[in-house]
Amino acid sequence: MNKDYLISTIEMDCPICNKVHSLEQRKRLTQSIVKDEIVDYEEVYYLCPLSDQEENEFVPAGLLDENLLKARDAYRQKKGLLTSSEIANIRSYYGLTQSDFSALLGWGDVTVTRYESKTIQDETYDNIMRMVYENPLFALECIDKHKDRFTSDKYTKIRKNIANKVEEVGNLYLKKQEINSLYVNFEEESEFNGYKKLDIEKVANVIGYFSQFVDNLYKVKLMKLLWYADAIFYGRHGRSMTGLVYKHMPLGALPIAYDEIIYLSTVKVIEEMVYDDISYRICPNKEVNISDFSLEELSVLETVATTFKNYKAKEIVEYMHREKAYTDTLPNQVIPYSLAKQLNELK
Repeated sequence: MNKDYLISTIEMDCPICNKVHSLEQRKRLTQSIVKDEIVDYEEVYYLCPLSDQEENEFVPAGLLDENLLKARDAYRQKKGLLTSSEIANIRSYYGLTQSDFSALLGWGDVTVTRYESKTIQDETYDNIMRMVYENPLFALECIDKHKDRFTSDKYTKIRKNIANKVEEVGNLYLKKQEINSLYVNFEEESEFNGYKKLDIEKVANVIGYFSQFVDNLYKVKLMKLLWYADAIFYGRHGRSMTGLVYKHMPLGALPIAYDEIIYLSTVKVIEEMVYDDISYRICPNKEVNISDFSLEELSVLETVATTFKNYKAKEIVEYMHREKAYTDTLPNQVIPYSLAKQLNELK
């Protein structure tokens, strides 16, 4: 947990040696206790390179608050709750202020403000905020139900923003519902989903990452990249990255809902005729936000993208066919993640 990184250098008054000079702003993986549980998070601090004292680092008050928020967000991630930034993204999605979002949901004026700064929401409130993002029709119902919390002009403006989202992403919401329905038998954490419930947003972001950093990406190859990302992450951390469930199929490991996940919003699919068959080319739909991934996730994604960047679909299929996870399972059988701990020189 002691590995740290230099972020930048900054000229400022150093409280360690009481001089104005260049200080190192650094980041490291560390641990904290939140709600009686140990969590890992990235802490930012300042280091005085001129000091020969044992205590040669410090954290200003403002930065301390940011570090505490990161610790709480690590707890949220551990418990499958929305992080503070994810909550902020949901309200920004509809053009809402913190007080607007609270009003739309019928909550106290500062409830969302507290969630974005220090208070950890319970699962019930978390689910409501997720529903607002995932289903614009629900958001529309909320704004109409709590219309009296807004001025006439603000109500009209916000309702129009939400109505636009209903039109824009209505089909995507239905697609997500379809994916969830295919995972109804895998809602509990187990060795089949890598002890992680399906995270559709993470699936979308991972697909988006591969579409941006792997050239000439087609559907068959993408499915193998997803499996390797989940398998390697499981081998390193004891849980999958996305919660996808994979089956033993003729072309290797194939996730349940493979036809549906390629139509998530991070990518666009272009159908191409190759001889007499249709191939599905996966192209980026928007730029990947690296901050959507942890350092551990980025390490795995980079490993997979770099290793298989120049593999053709046939080559990566043949490579996967030699994996124990494939040779030790039967056709159409769900591949347990426990078999993914033994990979061919990829750890």
